[in-house]
Amino acid sequence: MGQFFGTQWIMGLPLLLRSAFIFFLLTTTFQHALAAEATFTILPGLEGAVEFWKRIFTRYGASEVVFFDPADHSKIYSVLRGVPEGGAGRVLIERERARIIAEHDLNEPDGRVRSQRGVKEQFISGLRISGRYLSQMRKIFRDEGLPVELAYLPLVESSFNVRARSSAGAVGMWQFMPETGKKFLLVSDAVDERRDPLVSTRAAARLLKQNHQLLGNWPLAVTAYNHGTEGIFRAIEAVGTRDLVEMIRRYQSPTFGFASKNFYAEFLAAVSIARNSDAYFPFLRPHAPLHLREVEIKRSLPIHSLLRPTAVSRGVFLQWNPAISPTASIIPAGYRVKVPPEKADRFAVAQRRVIEALAERKKAVAKPTAGGSARGKTASKSPKG
Repeated sequence: MGQFFGTQWIMGLPLLLRSAFIFFLLTTTFQHALAAEATFTILPGLEGAVEFWKRIFTRYGASEVVFFDPADHSKIYSVLRGVPEGGAGRVLIERERARIIAEHDLNEPDGRVRSQRGVKEQFISGLRISGRYLSQMRKIFRDEGLPVELAYLPLVESSFNVRARSSAGAVGMWQFMPETGKKFLLVSDAVDERRDPLVSTRAAARLLKQNHQLLGNWPLAVTAYNHGTEGIFRAIEAVGTRDLVEMIRRYQSPTFGFASKNFYAEFLAAVSIARNSDAYFPFLRPHAPLHLREVEIKRSLPIHSLLRPTAVSRGVFLQWNPAISPTASIIPAGYRVKVPPEKADRFAVAQRRVIEALAERKKAVAKPTAGGSARGKTASKSPKG
């Protein structure tokens, strides 16, 4: 930008304007640096892991189990097909694991044999669903000055399932845990914004930007989305490097396990597939983009009172607003309901009329009666004679 704005020109500005202009330049430069840095190329040493996850996402289905060396993902021992879920499947998997250990003369405690089910069907489903949200999600990341490739992270987290819930309590397409979610989102019995696809994306963008500012590079920032920044800082201190590949090789911790070590490689694989989905799944048809507008609720309102005048069923309304609990009866003040653009004005008018009606009702209740006492108040006691 120096070619457009010389030092003399900047110094000639009034102090307040000069400060604002310099702040603008620094902010813009920082955002461009964030976006430009991350081409998300494969780090040397992660090539095998990325190719492995591409196969898991595109080649192997849920009934196929791949047996491999977690220290060298390119080493695949065998693929077991037709493996059912549940106890019967676990018996087959353990039997095959024992056979591999014996055949290759491996030491079982070394953990050099791991099994992984294919997720091809789940990944295809995620690609289809992503069509609803990706254009708006990319815009959110672009507006934050972040790489738009980060919008593909839910392919790894949840396959873009807004109602996903892990056994640990993580919820939504971005899989926010309750504690982290409450830092960025409304999480209550009535409304859980972790299930809102766009609001949760804004929160994820802020969290990822924060991770990058703290850790200095995208491999660590993305890994921290899974493992937490505190855990990554412990790893940095233990191994003395911010190189993710070295961290994976050398850092030993019970909490830094297979999922955390593979999270960045899975993300790179997902981005590569999503960018070239026609090559992997030529007949895949993404869902049509979902265009919704937000209408802010000015005061707490019963859901039925808002839906009745708009002629929208509760079921359809909850599809537009997955953050609202199916059992909720009240929409809290400040929440922004999502509705199709053609219905936004109707909802705004309905809300105004409901609020006016409630105000009139409250005024009528408080209005004094002919005898001078307000309706609903206890009459004054007669004086004792």
